[in-house]
Amino acid sequence: MQQVGFGFWNWVAVIIYLIVMLLVGAYFTKRASQNTDSFFTASGRLPSWAIGFSIYATTLSAITFMSTPEKAFLTDWAYIAGNIAIVAIIPILIYFYVPFFKKLKVTSAYEYLEARFGPSVRVMGSLLFVLFHLGRVAIVIYLPTLAITSVSDMNPILVASLVGILCILYTFLGGFEGVVWSDFIQGVILLGGAAAIIILGVTHIQGGFGTLISDAVEHKKVISVDNWKLNAAAASIPIIFLGNIFNNLHQYTASQDVVQRYQASESMKETKQSLWMNGILALVSAPLFYGMGTMLYSFYSHEAALPKGFNTSSVVPYFILTEMPPFVAGLLIAAIFAAAQSTISSSLNSISACISVDIKHRFFGKSGEKQEVLFARWIIIISGLFGYGMSIYLIVSNSNGLWDLFLLVTGLVGVPLAGIFAVGIFTKRTNTFGVICGLICGIIFAYLFNGIGGGNSPFFVSILSFVIAFIFSYLISIVVPGTSKVQGLTIFDRHIETTYISKSKVEQE
Repeated sequence: MQQVGFGFWNWVAVIIYLIVMLLVGAYFTKRASQNTDSFFTASGRLPSWAIGFSIYATTLSAITFMSTPEKAFLTDWAYIAGNIAIVAIIPILIYFYVPFFKKLKVTSAYEYLEARFGPSVRVMGSLLFVLFHLGRVAIVIYLPTLAITSVSDMNPILVASLVGILCILYTFLGGFEGVVWSDFIQGVILLGGAAAIIILGVTHIQGGFGTLISDAVEHKKVISVDNWKLNAAAASIPIIFLGNIFNNLHQYTASQDVVQRYQASESMKETKQSLWMNGILALVSAPLFYGMGTMLYSFYSHEAALPKGFNTSSVVPYFILTEMPPFVAGLLIAAIFAAAQSTISSSLNSISACISVDIKHRFFGKSGEKQEVLFARWIIIISGLFGYGMSIYLIVSNSNGLWDLFLLVTGLVGVPLAGIFAVGIFTKRTNTFGVICGLICGIIFAYLFNGIGGGNSPFFVSILSFVIAFIFSYLISIVVPGTSKVQGLTIFDRHIETTYISKSKVEQE
């Protein structure tokens, strides 16, 4: 396929965006350098609406920004049930989960696991998070780079460097506060970019919105009766909704990049507001991203044709570069960069928090605050360069078979880990030995079930792996009695103030 020239004015737009991101990081450098509390949680001084935007931008990657329209382009809007699931779990988070994180004043999500089950479970959870997000950084750099450069004359290594290296720099400089405010800017760019693509695209279609709606109804491009049929291997709305309930429980209860944001507001009220802001953004963005796909289907059905053998994963950047005017196209490509960088920066800051708090502070104690911030920044550099290096390897080798296997193994960990958090909060009898066995059982099951027949929906696997991790943890704890701390750490006595103080906090005092 002939590639499209990127052009001078598009480069101007992208460079302006990247400079703004660097300036945001530089602006917050001094405040981020004060202490680790400021570097990892902004000392609780951020407004709830900004945190809500940050949670939203963190959970939405460039892969999502392009794959969601692709899904609507190829099929329909069935996967919008995942966005509704985000809103559905917010009351569960506010009532059952967040109070424990706020009460313990955790920097790391896995401090709860130590309070409940001991340091071994905390370290397991933390290291699994770090392992997965190192891989995630590489993939979030690699896949958008591949999609953009497959349809343009941009050099893939240059694109990966602009996305990865500059993101490492502003995360290194601005700490958590810089990450949150850059997330806010990137979230606005994402939503504005999606709206602009739809509006500008519709103006290119003869008949405008009327043609788009007619195509959507005639070709069942939104929601149809077939979407409601229960089938473990199909795009069934009930399965997608339930699977995303458990996937989102992982993201919002067992993943450091989101849980870290619960401590960025001073009060429980502000944390609730940030979660609801995130939910509103998830609902608002859903018709925008799926609408992009429906618009592209209508456009390429009437006004133009995609090249023969075209890979539809690149349909969004291809439309931008071939149909949008110069500079505007550059700003829209910058929206894809923004989606990638919001995810990468959050992953890097969270990886640094886990290694600093769960490993160094917990087992080796704290040095002076300046030294600890420097250590945290070095972790960002090292982990960022590792992810960037792996993305370059994938680009150069043009093969990611081994990396796909790595991501398969590590990615299956998330939902069973959410099951471990849930069994700790919702039961009293579960102990350390039980949850370790339950976590292992959940991971093994998810891996095996993913491979059996090769046609099982990932959402169906998520549901069962969560349930298996939860049930096995509880049952094994009954069969093999052990000890774990319960008071103030389960829903049965969540209003009791726990006396938990981590080893690192004792040494700090």
